[in-house]
Amino acid sequence: MTSEQSRTAERPAAGVPAPSTAPAGVPAPTGAPDGAMFAPGTGPAANPAAGTGDRHRGVRSFVPRRSRVTTAQREALERHWATRGVEIDGRAPVDLDRLFDTLPPGSPIVLEIGFGMGEATALMAAADPTTGVLAADVHTPGQGHLLKLAAEQGLENVRVANGDALLLLEHMLPPASLAGIRVFFPDPWPKKRHHKRRIVQPPFVALCASRLAPGGLLHCATDWEPYAEHMLEVLEASPDLENTVPGGGFAPRPDFRPETRFERQGLEKGHRVRDLLFRRPVG
Repeated sequence: MTSEQSRTAERPAAGVPAPSTAPAGVPAPTGAPDGAMFAPGTGPAANPAAGTGDRHRGVRSFVPRRSRVTTAQREALERHWATRGVEIDGRAPVDLDRLFDTLPPGSPIVLEIGFGMGEATALMAAADPTTGVLAADVHTPGQGHLLKLAAEQGLENVRVANGDALLLLEHMLPPASLAGIRVFFPDPWPKKRHHKRRIVQPPFVALCASRLAPGGLLHCATDWEPYAEHMLEVLEASPDLENTVPGGGFAPRPDFRPETRFERQGLEKGHRVRDLLFRRPVG
């Protein structure tokens, strides 16, 4: 796999979290269920949607992975999860003004689906501090690293969501509530029999469009050319979005999307990175 997410954590952009289990030989913290990594409320849950039923029954676009959490990542999660973390359980809509209580009410909010270790997310949040960034992922080390970066850099506009991003979109984010949605370097699922697992499909695009406010931007990027062509075909066919590129086609990489070290590695291997920017029309 060549995606940003698969190279950083060997898992795709959207999915259900792998069990947050404590490393072998390490006792669970006080108050944590047997084998759990965190006590309730002090870190991401192993399965935030447990007990609510499988409300999203589409083809999964992920493979659960386990990775060891460093001491610094664990400390960041334990210190900041209660105020900056969101469990994707599908139980109730998210009050975005309350969640981003460090920003003025009604501030624009962008959802990022899959953020790897969070370096690019932190750079974009720092460059646009008046926009809230709700970064959804399933990878506990990445969640911890992003919270660590946000704390070190004083980024008050970053929140981290744990769980299935499709469940978040379907059941927890109101219509027309987002200024943007970012899907950067999702798992390309290169084998033909796995193409159905690609997250960018017509139902996903329709769901994203419904959650974007008028003028809101759906921004996808990939370094896998066949997936780029698939994304363009699906997005061009959407009746709810319009290409920001006059005449259609791929967009130049916008200045606000940082070039990451993984992207540079892909470019060095001859991969061509494609950006797709589609907007919900105003009026």
